Amino acid sequence: MKIVLDCRWCKKSGIGAFIDGILPHLLKTDNDFTLLGLESLSNELKNISKSEKISFLPCDVKPFSLKELFLFPKGILRIINHNDFYFSPYCNIPGGIKIPVFTTIHDIVFLDVKGLAGKSGTFIRKLFYKYAVYRSKAIFTVTEFSKSRIVKKLACKKPVHVVHSSVPEFLLKKNALSLPKTDTIIFIGNIKKHKGLQILIPAFVDFCKKLSEKIPSAPLPKLVIVGSKENFRTNDEGISKLIEEASSKNIEFTGFISDEELKARLTQAKILVQPSFYEGFGLPPLQALNCGTNAIVSDIEVFKEVYADYPITYFKCGDAADLSEKLFTVWNENKPLPAFEEKYSFEKTAKAILAVLSQNAES
Repeated sequence: MKIVLDCRWCKKSGIGAFIDGILPHLLKTDNDFTLLGLESLSNELKNISKSEKISFLPCDVKPFSLKELFLFPKGILRIINHNDFYFSPYCNIPGGIKIPVFTTIHDIVFLDVKGLAGKSGTFIRKLFYKYAVYRSKAIFTVTEFSKSRIVKKLACKKPVHVVHSSVPEFLLKKNALSLPKTDTIIFIGNIKKHKGLQILIPAFVDFCKKLSEKIPSAPLPKLVIVGSKENFRTNDEGISKLIEEASSKNIEFTGFISDEELKARLTQAKILVQPSFYEGFGLPPLQALNCGTNAIVSDIEVFKEVYADYPITYFKCGDAADLSEKLFTVWNENKPLPAFEEKYSFEKTAKAILAVLSQNAES
């Protein structure tokens, strides 16, 4: 098969982690690949594989821009349209592509969670989702939960294939660090209201108070929030107030950190907390587990799907008191993480994507 891969998301967070994860495994296969990517990443993408079956197609057109939709360079389109398939790790599709398109919708959080964007922003996002469904031969997504929401909310009649996400190579169990645990609890995410930081902060404060009262000799825990305090902007005054008060509650905002520091922080933390109200997959708990760290997550549907066979602790979604109790229990039990079988890998994801494309090539 001759496949064009949209690599313009490479080396970015979120969608970038997905394409970065599957790319090396895709390129190991006996297919011809054209990598559509930013000129600045040309050398890095070329160095992933030296195979003659892999070529690089420079493209600096921004995803979701008017130029991508209506003025995509004709020279690039000519090359794309000489291939068999076009694969995007997200739901953006350049105008003018004539070959079968396969896109990825990780979640539809902006449609399911009110208030994440204004009315116009939500409307525009829905249009992009709808356009992706209309133009795609099939859709990929990362959980059965997201599949159900795509089918229902977008009235999707196209095939939707669940291929799962995973953790990058550097965070896998086989590459674990040997570092001592510290008195820290870690949260990875942003302040969008569906992430649940407004639940975590009061739960953490209550947990610290409870720990001091019941075990006066216990060291005071620290909550490490991986992200920049300055970038945690929100229109929710309640969350903003919690953040303003955070500095006096033994809470640290790390700012941007490297992959190496993220791995070390995850390994040294006693607990990771993911108090989300909504996720498409929710990777941080899987990252923590691979680093030997216990995880406490909200009991939302998608987490029960993703982490069904993992040693994980659930708390009642939106219930700060219950989260505080779970923190107290897991902290004081301080049990080493039991062995578990890894269900997800980007190698499996790449194989699943290629299997769908292969089926379409034969049909």
